[in-house]
Amino acid sequence: MVDILLLLAGFVALIFGADKLVDAASSLATRFGIPNIVIGLTIVAFGTSAPEMVVNVIAALDQKTEMVLGNVLGSNIFNVLAILGISALIFPLTVKTNTTWLEIPLSLLAAVTVFILANDVFLDGATANFITRSEGLVLLLFFCIFLVYNLKIAQNTPNEEETETLLYTPLKATLFILLGLAGLIIGGQLIVTSATSMAVAFGLSERIIGLTIVSVGTSLPELATSIVAVRKRNVDIAIGNVVGSNIFNIFLVLGLSTIITPLPVLPTSMTDVVVNIGASLLLFIFIFTGRGRRLSRWEGAVLLSLYIGYLALLIIQE
Repeated sequence: MVDILLLLAGFVALIFGADKLVDAASSLATRFGIPNIVIGLTIVAFGTSAPEMVVNVIAALDQKTEMVLGNVLGSNIFNVLAILGISALIFPLTVKTNTTWLEIPLSLLAAVTVFILANDVFLDGATANFITRSEGLVLLLFFCIFLVYNLKIAQNTPNEEETETLLYTPLKATLFILLGLAGLIIGGQLIVTSATSMAVAFGLSERIIGLTIVSVGTSLPELATSIVAVRKRNVDIAIGNVVGSNIFNIFLVLGLSTIITPLPVLPTSMTDVVVNIGASLLLFIFIFTGRGRRLSRWEGAVLLSLYIGYLALLIIQE
């Protein structure tokens, strides 16, 4: 019970910290005259991926490698199958051209990249599967290319929706940045420590805890953002938020985590790698084969049903 309470407290601190950090950083960026679209694609996007990044960095430093990979893959699977599934059930999702032609295929490419990097035994005849530091650096380079290219496209695209920012005084913004960072660090440490303790207490592997409880908890900002966007009929934001987060998770979060400590990929984790590809591929098929580049309610029901099936598979495997 203590571990569960600490885990919940960690999620609250983590999400609170990310929210305050984004608000304060956006306020400072506005005061310095940074374009609104740049704020949205960098500071806000980093903020929604901050929970996964902080938890993974702490887990990597603590050598909790199963949790590192489990959190990234679990978050991405949850984002596509559960969040987009729920969002499409509320209201069909229609995507814009730049999201369709750039981010959705790139998220599929990112999923396939992890499969290639994690298959040393099959591809190179190695004795074990590892994602090495050099491969983590390659992921970060992919992320830099994606970020620069996305910024260039956004700057040349008129009539983009603006990102709302709160205007704080410089002192207040600085204090909120420090408060946000403290919340992220404390929350991340609480999550890693309590999740590890829960895994031992319930006889579960760190992989299962990372794929379920930790990944769902760190994906709460994406879930909240998408549901609010759908209720306001800003459906492109809902799908763009999820797909963008998946790209961030693999190229930035996994890349950074792997540079801290190389990740062994256990045979059981290959199932999650394949499911991650399957989820991205299914989203690609639904968007590019349907009429109007949209995700309908029945497709959302399929995605959500597959996530429930995936959870059942994890229970059976364990």
